Parts: sequence; structure tokens; C-alpha cells
Amino acid sequence: MTAAIPDRDVLVGIYQRMTRIKQNDERFRAVLKSGKLVMPYYSPRGQEVIPSAVSACLTAEDYICTIYRGVHDMIAKGIPLKDLWAEFGGRVTGTCKGKGGPMHVTHPATGVMVTTGIVGSSMPIANGLALAAQIRGEKRVAVAYFGDGASNIGAFHEALNMASVWKLPVIFVCQNNGYAEHTKYAYGTSVANIAQRAVAYSMPGVTVDGNDPVAMYHAAREAVERARAGQGPTLIEAKTFRFHGHVFGDADAYMDKGEKDAWMAKDPVPLFRAWLIATGHASETELADMEALIAGEIDEAVEFTLNSPYPDLAELKRDIFKDEVTA
Repeated sequence: MTAAIPDRDVLVGIYQRMTRIKQNDERFRAVLKSGKLVMPYYSPRGQEVIPSAVSACLTAEDYICTIYRGVHDMIAKGIPLKDLWAEFGGRVTGTCKGKGGPMHVTHPATGVMVTTGIVGSSMPIANGLALAAQIRGEKRVAVAYFGDGASNIGAFHEALNMASVWKLPVIFVCQNNGYAEHTKYAYGTSVANIAQRAVAYSMPGVTVDGNDPVAMYHAAREAVERARAGQGPTLIEAKTFRFHGHVFGDADAYMDKGEKDAWMAKDPVPLFRAWLIATGHASETELADMEALIAGEIDEAVEFTLNSPYPDLAELKRDIFKDEVTA
């Protein structure tokens, strides 16, 4: 962490988001192992820094679009945990009344506009949101989260080109964790750094250590300020590593054990915690109290979900068209 240090409140806020992501992930995996919930789950463990630092630069009115792996992106943006858990559990009390499930979550009140099950589709959707904000003369920005594998599909190139031509207020955040599902980065991507591709679309491209909260914050803040000022999009490539397999139950036999062990030894959550205390930005007591509060919040979300009903069959054909959406 060699860049200028952000304010204490920013740093502690980033850590709070990181901790909320980590604790939720641990609980999701525990509940799945217990059999109390059954659903597809994609662990973000190891990638907590990226959306936590980006969200520290956003307002509640700013938009994010992510994919099915983006539970950490939603948590960092502030989606209520009860609503999130209930949707993941397919309960009627969820953000989409249990009909979207973990692959399709939306919570516009916090700017979580959509998660999608289609790799790379967050980018053109974010462009549309950014264009709408631009037309209305709003200062909102849109963030598109995606993985390294998505940089090889057409939507990536089309979205970056359009965003650049129209100078859309959008930030493309590639969470490069080294694997596209089960395929190692070098087996499917021709460039050393995905950020290199930005030059083809006349926009800044930045490669940053996605496990360094300060570096990630500065990269995100510069991109957000640029977008908000009407100067167009930025591509941020955040290099990171996922600690678990592609999906819950994946034994990750295809991952290099030495590489995995090396990354896990650099777990960003405890390292950032220790740094905050060592530099006097936070005390042990303050962080412990914060962590306990988050654990209690998750307890309530789990209990709320398990005690909530599944949607009635009559709900199947409701909320299909705009004029029929119910509260």
C-alpha cells in the first residue's frame, strides 16, 4: 500500500464491506453443507477487496450490474441481507419474490440493477443504464462487473466500443481471478493484461492489484470521477484469485495447489485488518464489535429466510409485464 492513504472512514468502510462479504460467504457455505438450503452458489472468497473499494466511491444512486458470481458485488453495494438471503433461498420475501433465485437478483433501491446468468451480459446492460443517466442529465455512473473469461466474448468488445463512442459514464471492472470457470487464464486469453484491450477503444485501461484496498480504491475513484465528469468510460482490470472452485461442490482439482496456497497466504481480509490496527486507523475493539454486529445481522437474515414461505404456484405468471408488477 504505497499510494496516498484515504481517510480513516473510507478505510474502515472498505473493511466493513469486506468483512460482510467474507462472513456471508462462510455462512452460505455452512448452510449449504447442512442441507438447509439448496441452490447454486459461487463463492467470492478472496475477491472481497474489489467491490468493497469500488462501492466506497459510489453513491446509493449509482448503478451496478453483475453476473451470477457477483454476490460480493451486491453485498458491497448495500443490498439488505434479509432480502438477498431470501431470494437466494427462493423465498417469497426475497428481492424478486423468490422467482429470480441466486442467478437473477435485482434491488434498484440500492442500485443493484441486475445479476445475470449470461457471461458478459452485465456490460451492455450497464451501457444502457449509463446512457439513460446521460440523457436525463444525471450524475449517476454505472459499474459493470465481470470476469476474465467474459473479456473474450463479443459483448465485451461491443460494449467498450459503444461506451467510448458515446462517452458513457460507465466503469468496466474485470475481476481477473485467473480462471474462466475451469479454464486457466493463459489457455484462453491472448494478452498478458486485459487492460491492454482498452487502447483499441480509446479509453484508459488500468491493471491494479485487486487485493490491495488502497490501490483498488484509487483506481476506482479516478475512474468514477472521470465518468461523472462526462469524460467517458474506463476499463479496470483487478488481479485477484478465488479461494474455492467455480461453484459450490467443485473440488477444484484443476487448480494449481502451490498457486492457490500462495494466494490464500495473502488473504486480504485479515491482512487489511492487521494493517488498520497497526497504522492506528482502527482499534481491535472497534473491529471486533463491527464483526460481531455483522454476524448478528447474518444470523437474522438466515433465520428470516428459513422461516419465510416459498412462492405460491399462482405467482408463476405474475410480474411478467411491467403493468402487472405487484408491490
